[in-house]
This record gives sequence, structure tokens and C-alpha cells, in this order.
Amino acid sequence: MVNSAASFDSSLWSATVAEPAIETAPLAGRITTDVAIVGGGYTGLSAALSLAEVGTNVVVLEAEAFGYGASGRNGGQVIPGLKLDPSEMIAKWGEQRGRALAEAVGNAADAVFSRIARHGIQCVPKCGGWIQAAHSDRALDRVIRRAQDWSAFGAPVEVLSQQEVTRRIGTREYVGGWIDRRAGTLQPLGYVRGLARAAIAAGAQLHQKSRVLKVTPAGKRWHIFTSNGSVDAAAVILATDAYTDGVMPKLARSLLPVQSIQIATTPLPQHIASTILPGGECVSETRQLAFYFRLTPDGRLLMGGRGSIGEQESEPLYAALHHAMRRLFPQAALLPIEYRWSGQVGLTLDGLPRIHEPAPGMFIGFGYNGRGIAMATLMGEWLAARLHRGIEAPLPNTELSPIPWHGLRKPVIGLGIAWAWTKDRMGIAA
Repeated sequence: MVNSAASFDSSLWSATVAEPAIETAPLAGRITTDVAIVGGGYTGLSAALSLAEVGTNVVVLEAEAFGYGASGRNGGQVIPGLKLDPSEMIAKWGEQRGRALAEAVGNAADAVFSRIARHGIQCVPKCGGWIQAAHSDRALDRVIRRAQDWSAFGAPVEVLSQQEVTRRIGTREYVGGWIDRRAGTLQPLGYVRGLARAAIAAGAQLHQKSRVLKVTPAGKRWHIFTSNGSVDAAAVILATDAYTDGVMPKLARSLLPVQSIQIATTPLPQHIASTILPGGECVSETRQLAFYFRLTPDGRLLMGGRGSIGEQESEPLYAALHHAMRRLFPQAALLPIEYRWSGQVGLTLDGLPRIHEPAPGMFIGFGYNGRGIAMATLMGEWLAARLHRGIEAPLPNTELSPIPWHGLRKPVIGLGIAWAWTKDRMGIAA
């Protein structure tokens, strides 16, 4: 079996990225800064860029290379919003806060695309829209309500008939859906490298191959230790999401890392390419165990789905993903798979992200549940605003609460997956 971490170098994104790799030295010796950020993915680099642009001294510590985690391994779909729709956010958090949160997350894709344009990031951005395709009539009812909710909030969305979904996607497998035109796609590794480049240009100090071993309070400051150095900081941001390890065990036990696996074909011949997503949208399903797919900038069909639990990849799950691709798009069934890779996605029990401030000067954001490009970028901006200006994020802070059964997560998640398959067969939407 292949270890998931090893697939970073063999991914399509590593093979096709236009943004050059960022060259930085590992941390050595002791340095002092205003803010230390642990994690060089979207959250950490977005926060670093936002803080550096207002003159804050920032140090970013990345265990491997920028984009090595979920930021460089995802499907490249830039989707705004949360699991909850605007009316649900307002019901949960009240009129003022719920409406502010809905507005913020609804504009999350715009925040990504504007940063790309402002910093000239080479990541092939395309604001082509996102379709959520309903796999059953029961799921379609939920999709229609979701579209109506966002439409009432002023979002550029539209309900799609079965005929329109078939025409836009190129498969007859769905009964309808909705399209959110705020969404789009990009080359995810290019985007994270571009954020790193922009953060360095703004004055941030970045270090790769600098795995954090320990974070300890020191009076009103924080000491962050790596194997070859340490950082003395007034504040620290933990931005490790699904790649959280032993640095803070309580944090690691508060989310569920689950593999997402992806495959990509050889470039589609023109007569096939004209029949699959001709408008350039990206798609995900309403199934609990949903597949998601798009065309890549070089004309491949990319599909992703749920992988195994733990570090080892599962050949049967890759086979199931390939089978789903052939079922949905029989016109592409004979095309070989040229790339496959996987990475960890951080899940929370309710499907919502988290912000924690477990101690003075410590800030944590994580739990994007498959919407990490837009939400992690926004989270970084929120954490930077909290640090620099004391502005609370629209998403309320919560207590850091480990999942009681985290030590049994493999069998428990296995049972959850079995239950999800049952709900999918019943036509229940995610």
C-alpha cells in the first residue's frame, strides 16, 4: 500500500504548477517576532500576508513545503458558503451575527480571486461557477430550498432543471441541481505558493522544513520550538487543520482527518471534451459520500471522493472512484488515468469550521470540511484582523473541545460511512 503523504510529489498539481517553488531556509537559532504562525497552508499564509501588509512582524513555520498538506492536494474548487444556508445561520446565531457571517462566507470566493489578481498569482483562476447536482428527487427538494435561500440573500444563483444539468455537466445521472456563479476553480498548489511569495514580498519571514515540536507560554509571550531553533512571539496562530499532530494534542483530538482521493485522466480529445462541462463549471453531488469533479486547465477530467481513514491509501477505493467516473462519463471510459493522489481533509462533527482562543495570545482556525480554499483564505484574514485590530470574526469563538471517542475514530467513522451509504441509497441530501 502507498502512504498518502508520498502522493504529494506524484500529483497532477505538482506536475503542472506554474508558480515556482519557494526557496526558504529551515529555522535556525532563536528569533523574536510579533506573531508566529504554525502551518504554511492557506490559513497560515493568508494570515501572514494580511498581517505583513499592515507592518506586523510575522514568522511562518512549515513542517514540509508550502502546500504539502491539504492546500496543495485538493481538487481546486473555490466554493463560497458553509454547510448552513443564510436562514440557518441567522436562526443559529441571531439576525445580526448570522447575517454578517452569511455575507462574509458568501463573499469568500471573491476574496480568493481578488487576492490572486492583486498579487499576480499564477494558478489559472476561473470563475466559472459551481453546480451542486442532485442524485435523487428527495435531494433535489433540498437543493431547491438552498438555492432559494441564497437567492433571497442576493447571491447570483439559479435552480437547474434535469435537462439543464445534463447539458451543463454531460451526464444523465442527476435529476436537477443549482448553480452558484460566485464559485470557480484554480490550480491549488500554484495558489498556495503565490500566497507564500506575496507574504515574503510584504515582509513576512517564512521557513520550510521547520516542524514545530512544542509551543509553550512564557509569561505574556509564547515560545515555539523546532529541532534547530525557536521563536519568541507575542502571539501564535495554529493553522495546521488536518495535519495537526502532537504539538497540541487537545487540538488534534478535536477534528477528524479523513483522506480525500483524486484521479485525473489524460487530456480529453476534443470530441469528448466538448461533451463534458463545456462551460467550465465545477461540480459536487448531494450524496453524503459525494464525488466532485471538474476539467483541469490542461483539459483532463479530474474526479475526487472519500478515501480511507489513516495514512495508507486504499486500492479498492481508488477503483471505486474510477468506476464512478466511467459510470458518470461513459464517453471518457477508455481514457487512462495518468495521475492519482490523496490528502487529509479536516472534518468537524457538525460540518462547520472552528475558531478558538484557548489562551491569551493563541489563535486557532480549522475545520473546513472540504471547502478549504475559500474558507481557509477567509479564516486567515479573520485571524489577522483579530490580532491586528481586535476585530472578532463573524463566526463566534468556541471552546476547544476534544471529541470523546477520538481514539476510536477508525471504527466509528467506518460505521458512519456505512450509514452514509444507506442514506445515499435512500436519496437523502448532504
